[in-house]
Amino acid sequence: MCSRICLIILLCASAAAQTGTAASPSVDNDFIHQQFGNSCSLEPGWNPVTGDLNGDGVEDVVIVARCKNALIDQGEKDFKVIDPLDAFYGYGNTKITMSFGQEDPRLRGLSLLVIHGAPADGWRSATPQAKFVIVNLAVKSITVKKMKVGKKRFRTAIYVEEATGDQMTSAIFWDGKKYRYEPMGSSME
Repeated sequence: MCSRICLIILLCASAAAQTGTAASPSVDNDFIHQQFGNSCSLEPGWNPVTGDLNGDGVEDVVIVARCKNALIDQGEKDFKVIDPLDAFYGYGNTKITMSFGQEDPRLRGLSLLVIHGAPADGWRSATPQAKFVIVNLAVKSITVKKMKVGKKRFRTAIYVEEATGDQMTSAIFWDGKKYRYEPMGSSME
């Protein structure tokens, strides 16, 4: 009797594990191409980071990728190319700021792909709530953590250690309508 119960439990657990795997796409180049088009490819050595970036209680994801020209696929793949860093400094028109480029050739085309998840499957949903390609960041490392905005409000932000000579750390956060860039100062190593 006990062995039958154990067998039933094992079979149910196996079926549940197979269902969970099928419903959860892995983050690979096929996933990136499906969501953002062929101009973007997963950057090796970076792990996706997750958190509720837009405050709706659904898990979102941030993926480091290399995009040759994300503007080409934004209409067909339904995402928005944004440049919160240059917008912070006064001019965020991506049609122009994408041509600025990084001085360091290793950083050219490095972008953050953000997917706001849909309620049922989070960022893994076939039709996510929203998608963004954040351009013109010299990314050395990223993490997702809470940050204080104003006196009492907290937002989940993407903290970026910038790969610049002055070791800057910045935060990119959703203000309810768009992503904003906030320089935080020198990072501690």
